[in-house]
Amino acid sequence: MSVERQNVTACIIDDDDIFIYGFKKFIEIRGVFAEILHFSNGQEAIDYLKNPFYADNLPDIIFVDINMPVMDGWEFTRKFEEIKSRMGKKICVYAISSSVDINDINRAKNNPVIEDYILKPISETYIADIINSCQISPGFSNMN
Repeated sequence: MSVERQNVTACIIDDDDIFIYGFKKFIEIRGVFAEILHFSNGQEAIDYLKNPFYADNLPDIIFVDINMPVMDGWEFTRKFEEIKSRMGKKICVYAISSSVDINDINRAKNNPVIEDYILKPISETYIADIINSCQISPGFSNMN
């Protein structure tokens, strides 16, 4: 199952090194994203997104873990909402977690910044659906 490399940049905000390693390997093998940015907490990501030096290298999709040190995913989405109008492009944000707590799921579903709540690990099919729903690259759904 190979797919033509897409000109899509993803950002992963997560402090779980094992998940990050697996996700990057999966992306490398499948060639889904052209680039992956990684931050260990929400504050690092907000600092990057606000920095004008990186304005030409903003992600198309952000996957943010909800439980992290320094700045968790919930606080990240609040800060992101404050700056998203300055981004100059639409960036889709997805909450990712291994938590099956209904309160976390409902909180994400009711957050206007978050497109969806994804349980780890993320499947290849769901990544294709995400890219299609964000309308980043037409025709991406043919991953088989």
